[in-house]
Amino acid sequence: MNPAFAELGGYPLARLQDLANELRVDGGPLHDFSIGDPDEPTPDFIRQALVDGLGPVSRYPTAAGKRSVRVAIAGWLERRHGVTVDPDTNVLPSAGSKEAIFHLPFAVVDPAGPKRRVVWGDPGYPVYDRGTLFAGGRSHPVTLTAERGWRLELAELPNDVLAETCIAWVNYPHNPTGATADLDYYRRQLDVAREHDILLCSDECYQEIWFDHPQPSALEVCADGDLTNLLAFVSLSKRSGMTGYRAGGMIGDPELIRRLKLLRPNLGTAAQDFVQDAAVAAYGDQTHVDERRAVFQAKREVILGFLDDAGIEVSGSDATFYVWFRAPGGDDAAYAEALLLERIVASPGRSFGPAGTGWIRLALVPTVEGCRAAVIRWRDAIEAGRLPG
Repeated sequence: MNPAFAELGGYPLARLQDLANELRVDGGPLHDFSIGDPDEPTPDFIRQALVDGLGPVSRYPTAAGKRSVRVAIAGWLERRHGVTVDPDTNVLPSAGSKEAIFHLPFAVVDPAGPKRRVVWGDPGYPVYDRGTLFAGGRSHPVTLTAERGWRLELAELPNDVLAETCIAWVNYPHNPTGATADLDYYRRQLDVAREHDILLCSDECYQEIWFDHPQPSALEVCADGDLTNLLAFVSLSKRSGMTGYRAGGMIGDPELIRRLKLLRPNLGTAAQDFVQDAAVAAYGDQTHVDERRAVFQAKREVILGFLDDAGIEVSGSDATFYVWFRAPGGDDAAYAEALLLERIVASPGRSFGPAGTGWIRLALVPTVEGCRAAVIRWRDAIEAGRLPG
């Protein structure tokens, strides 16, 4: 057996979903804020593009993807971020971002070499760690804190750690905290990465879900066109309501893109051609993105208003559709279990790493009306003494 299984355990949020499904059996109302899979429907024009892409004969998709989707990703990047890239050498579609993130270390990590550390921020997306373990790398979580804005600073790591690091993951807007970063932050991280020959991987799957001002891409620091040591991961799951479609992409260092084009045909992870057609439609439209953002903003106002009234501390939560708050009483697992008894499903912070202990993540999955109903139930539980406030 691959020794990575010994370190793996179950996927942190899978058990939570199992418990939620058990509660659904009785048919009563359930307010599920656990998995980041919002209830808003995929826009009609995207669904129609998928249907139109279904031909009478089915063909294997290529790992390099259809050129039309690579051009669409490049076009979106230029319109949204002012960055020009070559769709043939800098862009590679993926079947969502999760599989791309998981498989990336297989193209970079040398399991027998001295440079096999993969750095990521704790709390963070568990897949950074999981992909590293299966590729034979050495996972190196770095504790993030509220006091430091939940940001990972590579320059603060010891030189011996940096010398052994091959990949560094940054993720802003951040899952699970909703913290954000600016262009100066990305410049600092890329400078360190290049100094130590580290691949800086920027997970930008929540970049279009912002509230006060648009969020930058790490690619914007490469105005000179030099994308060496940088790879950005993008996704339509949250941007366009396409979680079930599995449509994402990687943009950046041409040598890494070349290497991934050699690796990925062996994995069989290419997105289906008709999904890529839907992705072309999605990347070409911004109106639906703005409309979805307004819906998330309305949900966010409901939840933040309640937490403020209840005197519950919120941290981060500046972007993404996540709200990150300190668990009343300090025990995130116990508070999440108490919420379950009220038929409210939330993710204990420890699901995202030890540094998340004591915190709770809410994914703004229910509709606005669903958020209001959950808040009423939550407030009643606090007032009745069933939950601490």
